[in-house]
Amino acid sequence: MTATAMLGLQATRAHAQVMVGSTRLDVVSDGSLTLPGSFIFDPMPKNELLPILARYGQSPDTLTPPCNVTLMRQGDRTILFDVGSGPGFSPNTGVILNSLDALGVAPEDITDVVFTHAHPDHLWGLLDDFDDPLFANASYMIGKAEWEYWMNPNTVDDIGEARASFAVGARRRLEMIEDQISFFNDGDEIIGGVAARATFGHTPGHMAFEVRDGSEAVMILGDSIGNDHIAFARPQWHSGSDQDPETAAATRVSLMDQLTLEKTRVIGFHLTGNGVGHVEKGTDGYTFVNEG
Repeated sequence: MTATAMLGLQATRAHAQVMVGSTRLDVVSDGSLTLPGSFIFDPMPKNELLPILARYGQSPDTLTPPCNVTLMRQGDRTILFDVGSGPGFSPNTGVILNSLDALGVAPEDITDVVFTHAHPDHLWGLLDDFDDPLFANASYMIGKAEWEYWMNPNTVDDIGEARASFAVGARRRLEMIEDQISFFNDGDEIIGGVAARATFGHTPGHMAFEVRDGSEAVMILGDSIGNDHIAFARPQWHSGSDQDPETAAATRVSLMDQLTLEKTRVIGFHLTGNGVGHVEKGTDGYTFVNEG
């Protein structure tokens, strides 16, 4: 089997489907990341952290989170929530085109792209090999605060050396679609039945999206809940992956309460398997119940 065929098979296996009324949500794979554990765990109290990670079977040294991109089909619109990493960010990412192809969706079929935030694994798949927008027929949407943050010329200096390349890469890509992009704020209905939800902290303008039809609802989380272990067990802890750890922790705590109270299903970009599941509250924090 060729490498391309293997990638196509991997993408098919990562596929999941959720219906919200007549709206179809497909979860497609952009591969997976390989990150040092310190990226998330450094600020956390090690004596409490290690037993929790052991309970989840999670190594403290290496993280390999999946990258789950949400494709929504509603009437004549075919909408992507984030676009993945592209081939240049991480060795095991950049397979979104294979994943879409497994569903019979070509780049030119995408009518809208909605961004949760502008980190590389969510934005850098925007351009093709010739540095042109890959989804040539699409309109683009992003939260106004997120746009203003990444387009601010001071961000590259303020963000810190470790993330300076994120700022350079984000601004370069966003400038490429400046004439095709529109902005929204917290609570706006960006598409029929889809409301933007401010989930700031991971980035200054991070947004999640609630897809609703009557009593049926799914929350597309992006990175507002960034993993299926410590983020659930201790949502109040600061994470090294968040740009504003205090705000991000408050966001997680609020989301956990809301999602359990309302029994809302979720799609998490980095949650285990295909990212589809629900949140349960226990005697010791919360847990993610994968439905894939």
